[in-house]
Amino acid sequence: MEDTQPLAGGKAAASTQTSVDRAISELRRGGLVLLHGSADESVLLVLAAEMANEVALAAMVRLAGSLPSVIVPKNRARDITGNETIPPYSSMALPHGVDAALVRQIADPLFEPEKLGTLRQSLTIVPVRAGRLGPASVQLSKWARLLPSVVVARVSDVKAAEAARWAHASGLLSLSASDVEGYVEASARRLSRVATARVPLADAENSRIVAFRPADGGEEHLAIIVGDPDLEAPVLVRLHSECLTGDLLGSLRCDCGDQLRGALKEIGSQGSGILLYLAQEGRDIGLINKLRAYQLQDLGSDTVDANEQLGFEADERVYLTAAEMLRQLGVRSVRLMTNNPEKISQLRNSGVDVVERVAHIFPSNSHNEGYLRTKASRTGHLF
Repeated sequence: MEDTQPLAGGKAAASTQTSVDRAISELRRGGLVLLHGSADESVLLVLAAEMANEVALAAMVRLAGSLPSVIVPKNRARDITGNETIPPYSSMALPHGVDAALVRQIADPLFEPEKLGTLRQSLTIVPVRAGRLGPASVQLSKWARLLPSVVVARVSDVKAAEAARWAHASGLLSLSASDVEGYVEASARRLSRVATARVPLADAENSRIVAFRPADGGEEHLAIIVGDPDLEAPVLVRLHSECLTGDLLGSLRCDCGDQLRGALKEIGSQGSGILLYLAQEGRDIGLINKLRAYQLQDLGSDTVDANEQLGFEADERVYLTAAEMLRQLGVRSVRLMTNNPEKISQLRNSGVDVVERVAHIFPSNSHNEGYLRTKASRTGHLF
């Protein structure tokens, strides 16, 4: 099998990936980051609402010189205010002296709004202004696998051109909205093969695993190569998003475990093929948020509504990384095992020739019947 080198991303791609990866880590640990736009845009201090703490909130007020606000997704703003006419993201000005626990409660869709007490009436909802900084700050929180809600404060006396210097002097990490917007592509372009090992599998003994990792760290993805695929012909390929509960624990709430083992068995029976095991837990919202979505489903939501109540899209996955892995493996055309038309569309848009869709269907059970019906009726899956 070919050993194609990663695409050259250049210094700009490296800088973009490093800045965003560091910002993600900082938000996950409850720290502040400085986000700026072009010369005519604002400069914001950003804190993940889920990780709000008293030290960070106090530092935000002191450094910004302005009171913070919390950006929440549409469904959470609607639940708090009772207003059905809500934009995709809204900003709530926080009263002076608000504590961190209250910020976390405002952001948490599983916390009943009635328990906010009198504060609920004092929260003023305003649409997040058109521009790049609001959406970029929320996207960082998503990539950090946290709730898509952030606390922001405008740094009133700092211009975008001065942001990096000011952040360095203040001991903060800075990045631009452009860094966020270019991150997914930069990360995929800088993917490298880092390890290969022969790993016989129960359903495909003649297998080896190739591990991929972005050049500056980040999430690792695996290619399970069965046999010796003929790269001059379409290769049987399965894209599988990791699912700890289904793949490892045998959860009956989804069909992921069946799809993983069924794909390996089918590839093994045909003699060759590739399964890409992608680090996209919970349709790329992360394990903790997936468990939160399960809680909402137990309260009556379906899988799509639960994701949207948390503030995510029904499916957050992007398959640029999968396309780059296939390119580095020398795969140009595929027979794709999938029920999801979006996978076909995204791979084709990324330059992979999908010549055939191979159906990948397994029996339902009493726990996942509703889940599978929703995938068919609301996300276009083909069963």
